Amino acid sequence: MAQLWGGRFTKETDQLVYNFNASITFDQKFYREDMEGSMAHVKMLEAVGILTEEERDAILAGIEGILNDVENGTLEITSEYEDIHSFVEATLIDRIGDAGKKLHTGRSRNDQVALDMRLYTRKEIENLKELVKDLLIVLHRLMKEHVDTYMPGFTHLQKAQPITLAHHFGAYMEMFKRDYDRLCDIYQRMNYCPLGSGALAGTTYPLDREMIAKLLGFEGPTLNSMDSVSDRDYVIELLSAMSTIMMHLSRFSEEIIIWNSNEYRFVELDDAYSTGSSIMPQKKNPDIAELVRGKTGRVYGALMQILTTMKGIPLAYNKDMQEDKEFTFDAIDTVKGCLALFTGMIDTMTVNKDVMENSAKNGFTNATDAADYLVNHGVPFRDAHGIVGQLVLYCINKNISLDDMTLEEYKAISPVFEEDIYDAISLKTCVEKRETIGAPSKASMEQVIALNEAYMKRISE
Repeated sequence: MAQLWGGRFTKETDQLVYNFNASITFDQKFYREDMEGSMAHVKMLEAVGILTEEERDAILAGIEGILNDVENGTLEITSEYEDIHSFVEATLIDRIGDAGKKLHTGRSRNDQVALDMRLYTRKEIENLKELVKDLLIVLHRLMKEHVDTYMPGFTHLQKAQPITLAHHFGAYMEMFKRDYDRLCDIYQRMNYCPLGSGALAGTTYPLDREMIAKLLGFEGPTLNSMDSVSDRDYVIELLSAMSTIMMHLSRFSEEIIIWNSNEYRFVELDDAYSTGSSIMPQKKNPDIAELVRGKTGRVYGALMQILTTMKGIPLAYNKDMQEDKEFTFDAIDTVKGCLALFTGMIDTMTVNKDVMENSAKNGFTNATDAADYLVNHGVPFRDAHGIVGQLVLYCINKNISLDDMTLEEYKAISPVFEEDIYDAISLKTCVEKRETIGAPSKASMEQVIALNEAYMKRISE
């Protein structure tokens, strides 16, 4: 059992205790970050006179050799070591001798693991941002393609008013723009370097923390050593942001599942993103959308786990905080996979425009506009509301739409109606009259699309 702390103890740790305490099985995931942090630390130690140039060069060469061997598969990270820090240090000493024993000067595993987790989280935030951006690119394209694709808008899953598919996709565009911006905010807030904080009270060595921060691409050093080693707010923030991303993906997935059903047929999913049934040959199942919807709970669980872990921890570092990794790693991998697959699914699906338009016509989504027509002809709104309610009931009984009624049938319910009612309740009129910013008219949508174009350009620079 390779440990960094044996001097105080007079007998071996029980194997079960050792296994329970060890983190090598999961913290090896940030082996690269651990070695990058160590190399920056060594450069700083030489700069302040704690290491000689020869010692610095020997340690750097040793760590680079370990990194290369791990990545090309000739060196395995095994459970012989308690954690990734032990693996790197023990392997380094084995390879270069006593110089390797100076690697840990002025450093604790507390600030070392805090650095590793920040470096890993920071990298994964960038990966998540790219995947959200890929989804935004697809949504932006779909909005431009479907400004004239009419469909029903819903409230309570009931057909409400006519909109366009561009307008519907635009709602998700706004959600994922907020998600992207949240990731940017988290990155900016957590981009400070904890290395040099020691176990909790800093160190007596003359470390240059500004130099370490600069070498590792941070804005600067953290300002309180106790907070530095015990802060996991950035993990909580990231898991919260990822939970929100998954909530948005799950809502969208639910709609795709409904739209793909035999009853709706608004869209058809590409074969590459669907599966069949082992017993029912006619089935084409939206499994990707269903799995994205299902995996949302997995990410929520990770957020609740770290919140629960952190809620009772006094300052500064406590071993409980080792629990910040496994669930977070899994949640990050889950969200990345869901984003990539969901983006591919909507990028390749076929939109059945005629079905969407007919659904809007047959769902009385233009009833509000019929009421507005009466109001514009002098009928009080409350009376107009009742008249249109009679129209809808009449159409239901005859199994027709408002567009299918004859003028005589209209006048039998209210003499106010004239020939121009048909233009007033056409889907095109219903949509195009709604011209305020954020509404579904073509003019409004093109204005929003132009703003999105500028947004996409900014985040791509």
